[in-house]
Amino acid sequence: MTDGKRRKGLAAASALLGGVLVLSACSSGDADTSGGGDKTSQAEVDEAAANKTSEAQIKITPKGGSDNASINNGTGVTVSKGTLTEVKMTASDGTAVDGEISADKTSWKPSGQLERATKYQITATAQDSDGRAAHENASFTTVSPENSFIGNFTPDDGKTVGVGMPVSINFDKEITDKAAVQKGITVNTSSGQEVACHWFSTQRMDCRPEKYWTENSTVTLKLALDGVEGADGVYGVQQKTVTFKIGRNQVSYVDAKTKQMKVTQDGKTVKTIPISAGSPDNKTYEGEMVISEKFKETRMDGSTVGFTDDDGKGEYDIKDVPHAMRLSTSGTFIHGNYWGKGIFGQANTSHGCVGLEDAKGANDPNTPGSWFFDNSIIGDVVVVQNTGDKTIAPDNGLNGWNMDWAQWKAGSAV
Repeated sequence: MTDGKRRKGLAAASALLGGVLVLSACSSGDADTSGGGDKTSQAEVDEAAANKTSEAQIKITPKGGSDNASINNGTGVTVSKGTLTEVKMTASDGTAVDGEISADKTSWKPSGQLERATKYQITATAQDSDGRAAHENASFTTVSPENSFIGNFTPDDGKTVGVGMPVSINFDKEITDKAAVQKGITVNTSSGQEVACHWFSTQRMDCRPEKYWTENSTVTLKLALDGVEGADGVYGVQQKTVTFKIGRNQVSYVDAKTKQMKVTQDGKTVKTIPISAGSPDNKTYEGEMVISEKFKETRMDGSTVGFTDDDGKGEYDIKDVPHAMRLSTSGTFIHGNYWGKGIFGQANTSHGCVGLEDAKGANDPNTPGSWFFDNSIIGDVVVVQNTGDKTIAPDNGLNGWNMDWAQWKAGSAV
């Protein structure tokens, strides 16, 4: 075969192959590709099929294939030009997720919070005004614990607390975009007091008014953190509203010099109690301190707060300290004392705590320690004065009141 004949043969083979490829691509064997005759073209077939398709348009969020999806507000189904007839949502293990179609049948959402790090599938069916069905499916995966953060807050919902109780939020991940997170958190009070928030670190933010909360007011904390990116690739998952009550205004004043404590309510002294503060070698911090925990009895081991002997053992280890109330993270308490005799109102002998006369077993209601415990609530303020020691750090416990208002507001990210 000459080169010319070979080229003509290859061209013919290519044309034949091209015809095969066209025939095999989305075409009907009955279609007349020549354009002549009475047979319907593929374009006309497709157009006729489209005309028979439902007009209902279903949208599933989040989009199929999404990861790091919200566990709160980000999931749902909507339809336009039609109504929903059925929506099914299941987790990867087959567990069904409860949900409800809206009264007008144009939307659906799950009834509760989803699980983190879980793959879900949604199957939705709708129909248009002519009864023609439309279907849509999507699968997505919710945000994992590694890619999400939560804020552990105090006080809890529904609690009644003292006038000194700040809103304190501790995040389980470091927050690098503090402004974004703070914008998702609001604190309001029925008294109308201005509330400002202060970042002590990348993982802690406290909120308070300039002065103590107004007694008998209501404080509302709203966490709208769902989907907020607090750090690169780390998203919030909380959508929560918390309310708590402020009780009566009780502030107690410990004077280490006179060795007396005055308990005031609404500015009036209701009781004076002899005390024993820290010894000259172990002075009690000065400043405004907030009661953060209460224990009828607890163990106090000096080794846990740095008071050890040459053998590394605690200088004291009392397993049944009565009526103990925490004033600092570092271990400052105001508590009952049954082992000290004749010291209350007379001498400062403790390792830094404030002691009140009490009875072993914490069962005698007539002791000063028992009275103060029974008449104190979380959030009450204890002001310690004249110890000769430094003022307690604002972040050592719930003690932000030891920072002036200008400094406090300067720690806001917004």
